[in-house]
Amino acid sequence: MSLISYFNGEYIPERDCIVHVTDRGFRYGDAVFDIQRTFNGKPFRVREHLERFMRSLKYARLDTGLDIDDWENLTLGLLEKNEHLRVPGGDFFIGQYVSRGAGKDALDPVKPTIVIRPWHLQPSKWTGGYKNGVHGVIVKTLSYAPSALESRVKHDNRLNFALAALEAADVDRESYPILTDGNGNITENIQGNVWIVKDGVLKTPTNRSSLAGDAQKLIFELAKNLSIEAKSEDIQAYDMYTADELFFSNTAYCLMPISKMDNRPIEGNIPGPITSQLMAAWGERAGVDLIDQANSYKAPDDPDLVTN
Repeated sequence: MSLISYFNGEYIPERDCIVHVTDRGFRYGDAVFDIQRTFNGKPFRVREHLERFMRSLKYARLDTGLDIDDWENLTLGLLEKNEHLRVPGGDFFIGQYVSRGAGKDALDPVKPTIVIRPWHLQPSKWTGGYKNGVHGVIVKTLSYAPSALESRVKHDNRLNFALAALEAADVDRESYPILTDGNGNITENIQGNVWIVKDGVLKTPTNRSSLAGDAQKLIFELAKNLSIEAKSEDIQAYDMYTADELFFSNTAYCLMPISKMDNRPIEGNIPGPITSQLMAAWGERAGVDLIDQANSYKAPDDPDLVTN
């Protein structure tokens, strides 16, 4: 059974959401978006994500006629409409997408394309990573320079991320690519932020050339509650190779331990002690044990319920 999406003012089956071939989001990546998830069906930090989404819309000069309360009500209402389709033990992603619409150029007075879409989250695919860590690969593909494209905007111009994923796959198909800013400074993973732990101090790259993730913001909060020193500063490959612990953060898997960097094993337990503390604290905040959910989730037989 198809999930229901919100498409240009209507609630329709996802399979019927069809964007016109002249839509500028499809043709040029002229669009912004944001994504949240649920835990045991309960929306998590939707408002925080929507605050960033509204800033992205404003920066991109995309006027939807909707304020943040409208977006929040539509998002929460759509989750309620689809709750009966949530897989037992599973959860939803839900994303808001706005393009400039089907126009020949940015000045065309056309209506924006507006979509809110839920889809099924499959936590079992993170089981191995939570237990054994993942492989991080620093690629030659660069993050966009903030002078060219503002890094604080969550936009659809993601060709560099696609190329980074392909480049990392040449080393290890299961690896997670890590980009730099062209000056040797680590910026981000294509799906989230990068963290290191050295001598008990938690560090993440500055957001000059990377998106400030809501997961990143939450980890700073959790670290403060746990009396873990945390800061943002320039980080290079050397720091990654010599770190005591490494992990990625994003909205989906929350924290993902890194056990190998550019084929160099990270010594010590995986996940490390500080990473483990933060994973437990996140689970407590969300009301779900991240590892238990990944281990216990069983994908349904219906292919419509496992398609992203």
